[in-house]
Amino acid sequence: MFALIDGNNFYCSCERIFQPRLQKAPLVVLSNNDGCAIARSEEAKALGIKMGQPWFQIKHLEQSAGLVSLSPNFPLYGDMSLRMMRLASELGDKQEIYSIDECFIGLQGISNVTYRAREIRAKILQWTGIPTCIGIGHTKTLAKLANHIAKDADRKPGSYPTRLAQVCNLVELNERQRQFLFEMTDVGEVWGIGGQISQQLKQAKINTVKDFMQCNPATIRKRFSVTLERTWRELHGQGCIALEEIPSPKKEIAHTRTFGQPVHNLASLIEAVTEFTSRAAEKLRKQQSKTSTILVFIHTSKYRSGPQYARSITVPLVRPVSDTKNLLNAALRGLKKIYKPGFDLTKAGIILMDLVNAQTRQAELDFGETVLDSDERLMHAIDEINDRFGRGTIIYGSAGVGSEKKVWTMNQQRRTPSYTTTLGEIPTALT
Repeated sequence: MFALIDGNNFYCSCERIFQPRLQKAPLVVLSNNDGCAIARSEEAKALGIKMGQPWFQIKHLEQSAGLVSLSPNFPLYGDMSLRMMRLASELGDKQEIYSIDECFIGLQGISNVTYRAREIRAKILQWTGIPTCIGIGHTKTLAKLANHIAKDADRKPGSYPTRLAQVCNLVELNERQRQFLFEMTDVGEVWGIGGQISQQLKQAKINTVKDFMQCNPATIRKRFSVTLERTWRELHGQGCIALEEIPSPKKEIAHTRTFGQPVHNLASLIEAVTEFTSRAAEKLRKQQSKTSTILVFIHTSKYRSGPQYARSITVPLVRPVSDTKNLLNAALRGLKKIYKPGFDLTKAGIILMDLVNAQTRQAELDFGETVLDSDERLMHAIDEINDRFGRGTIIYGSAGVGSEKKVWTMNQQRRTPSYTTTLGEIPTALT
């Protein structure tokens, strides 16, 4: 048995914790460079704002409907997520953090599940200010579906029975009650059934979850895929997707960014690629991996007038590494080979590929084990200092120094303070 705990409109909820005036206001959090809506409050959804809708299409709602827009504050969201996940883990002995605002909890051997779930939900709300919904089912897919029912029952009165709002436990319902809910639920709401598959199912007169569950699994496998058959079996209570307490290491790590304004010179590109490589290297070490190949790319925007330019280069490394120094040497060497002056470059990025476990050793004739160990110890020390005193406490000189805004940084004119992660931005309590 599993529970799925999900933060409601998570980014918006995090912002509202520190700005109570936004509690009932229509609120959207925009993407990097304030391009489009990536999170919406219920009030914003009621205005018809769609996920991913460009800001210029909804900007007029600031005046006509009191819409509030904010730039993303990912340090805040990450810290609030960590707090929420720690509390959520108290529901069971096993936890899989699925995304920044979702986690699965293994409930084997747990009694009074619904009561405990409501207690945990109340504790998360009281201790962090984040509202959540919890779905419970015999499989992860059923837990996801139960979470959807809990959310809709809470925010859309009449969509589902009120008693299922906030916490929905499909396990404690009888078969007739479950089938009633499945008949009310669109097939596209099932975890693993995306928009394209949903349309194909509906063309075959499979409109609801109940319709899908009444299909022949062999037919689903033949007509669609073994993955969709697995979804069918999960809905029938046959566990096919295990809980992953330790996430699988990523096969690639990328750090890319669209610039706040076009970049015209190599010096600014070097600063940007240094920043991207440093951040990617941190992630690489965090998952205890090394890379033997780095890809660097730059390009102009196809949506802007003027000459177009797009180039990438793959730089192989002598041996798998994870230290920022060696990765920077390779990345900047590649950047200088593909850079060409005279273009309005709008995006750059790096991708670390061919990742291997950090325990892999391949000493070269010109690099002794002592040098390798020294590099790793240096990176460990830098990571610890940056973790303790804040990212950017120690940086490489090629990232640029000084407090002035870099031309390649993102436009985040509406960003709120990092209330919980930066000492100088902690809220002041008035007495």
